[in-house]
Amino acid sequence: MDITEAALKQIIVSGWTWNEQEKVASVGKKKGKIDLLKPLRNWIDKMEIKTAKKAHRICKLIPAQCPFARKIQIFGRTLITIPPLCKINPVYDELMMLRFRAISYLAEEWGEDVSKYC
Repeated sequence: MDITEAALKQIIVSGWTWNEQEKVASVGKKKGKIDLLKPLRNWIDKMEIKTAKKAHRICKLIPAQCPFARKIQIFGRTLITIPPLCKINPVYDELMMLRFRAISYLAEEWGEDVSKYC
């Protein structure tokens, strides 16, 4: 056996054992974490869009951009700037995916122009 072959086998074996140990450690860490919003996230993820009316309603209710960014001004001077807080929202990603599915449904199934929702 050549030195390079031996080194390669050692790297492969050590990489495999490290990955297995990492998986076991990460599984143990996840058990202690409780996610209270998981039922809501699952409900949003499993929501099916079967009608154009429902898809239009979802696209109108969920904004394309974060509506929370504000500048508070008095006499033309900015006192406070509130940054967009959407990424702090715990169900933000699920809502954006639901909106995307609704837009895709309208565009693919009904052939509608969805540029008004972008």
